[in-house]
Amino acid sequence: MLNPFFIQGTSGEQNLVQDLINEQLRMYGVEVYYLPRSFLSTNTVIEEVIESSFENAYPIEAYVQNYEGYDDNSTLLSKFGIQSTQEMTFIISKERYENYIAPLTDGIANLKLTSRPKEGDIIYMPLGDRMFEIKFVEHEKPFYQLQKNYVYELRCELFRYEDEIIDTGIEDIDDTLVGSDSDGVSESGYSTILGGTLTMTLVGSATTATAITGIVNGGIRSITVGKQGAFYNIAPRVAISSAPSGGNTGFATVTIDRDAISSVDIINAGAGYTVAPEILFVSKTGIGATASATLGSGSIGIITVTSGGSGYTTSPTITFTGISTVSAAATAILSSTGTITSINITDAGIGYTIAPTITISSPGSPDTGDFTYNEIVTGSTSGTTARVRTWNTTTNVLELGNVTGTFTIGETIVGTSSSATHTVFSLDNDPADDGYSENDTIELEADGILDFTEKNPFGMP
Repeated sequence: MLNPFFIQGTSGEQNLVQDLINEQLRMYGVEVYYLPRSFLSTNTVIEEVIESSFENAYPIEAYVQNYEGYDDNSTLLSKFGIQSTQEMTFIISKERYENYIAPLTDGIANLKLTSRPKEGDIIYMPLGDRMFEIKFVEHEKPFYQLQKNYVYELRCELFRYEDEIIDTGIEDIDDTLVGSDSDGVSESGYSTILGGTLTMTLVGSATTATAITGIVNGGIRSITVGKQGAFYNIAPRVAISSAPSGGNTGFATVTIDRDAISSVDIINAGAGYTVAPEILFVSKTGIGATASATLGSGSIGIITVTSGGSGYTTSPTITFTGISTVSAAATAILSSTGTITSINITDAGIGYTIAPTITISSPGSPDTGDFTYNEIVTGSTSGTTARVRTWNTTTNVLELGNVTGTFTIGETIVGTSSSATHTVFSLDNDPADDGYSENDTIELEADGILDFTEKNPFGMP
């Protein structure tokens, strides 16, 4: 039986112990930032967090229990590469958290369990510029001294970035996972490619292509496909009967779709034909396709590309300006680098007396501005949104995370805060290694030492 003349755990005694602990933390602790995790989206079945963010940071004093270094500071070699198990234990005042951080976090959307520190939140330690994720919160140590607990013991591990949004507004925290080189170009750190990213190449500085043509008489105006045939796994050669003496024989190419001929484009309309030439398809595999040609007088001849331009993501519109009975029509062929390599004639037109002027539409709106780290960008056509991870102004390569939707080639990407506008040239869902990761090399070497073969312990069926 306790001594009835002494009161165990009066409010005055409890407050005294709490004040002493708070004072010691201020004297011997370090200032850290507490970052609560916001759950943006979760799996509806098992409530697994799919997307989360850290948009608030609160300074608080903490005592580093393992002041001599990291707990269990070991490096493991696994089938997934090198894994660091650096651990850190922080002690914070229970009263300070409940009176300072809890009221500030209460009512913030997408936060869960704001009354105490929770697993999954982050402690940012300015000393060393590192982030630690809370793995376990011990709230009963020491165990009910004077019938009350006074501290939270936060057992943490080095934070492994998995595409979370970190936008606290504090520069030292937000740039922890990204740096800049001497030229000011953003470069991803060792962890920024984790969690799945999308890398796209933008158009950059674009220029409009130009082309010229001439006039021919007795040239091929158009080639119409009669029967599409079948089994054409390779585009056949188009054989056009020879023009009469003094004329020029035409030349054309074929486009196939699902092993059948879909269209025939004229490269050279020829000249001097008095009757429509015969069209044959020469192929080792396909059979059954037929086509017929029509002649025109005063038609356009070969179209010569004088400048291929740059920055084209889709075939531009080609317009012929000149006096004619029937206007010509053509399509542009693009290279993998976004320039026009040639122009195919789909209709050579009729009645031109002088060569028409060829106008090729521009690649689109010029790219302007620079994206900023972690800002939201939106696709003007698809409505897809994402967060900027890195932006290289020299190569026009943009790396994105937290992608919601699917970007399309040719659409304009607009930055929410920077107002930068750039056109998508190409997409890469599997970006190259950042130069820091050697997991593939390590795994190959490790396979010669350790057997990582996955086997069924219950026997193979």
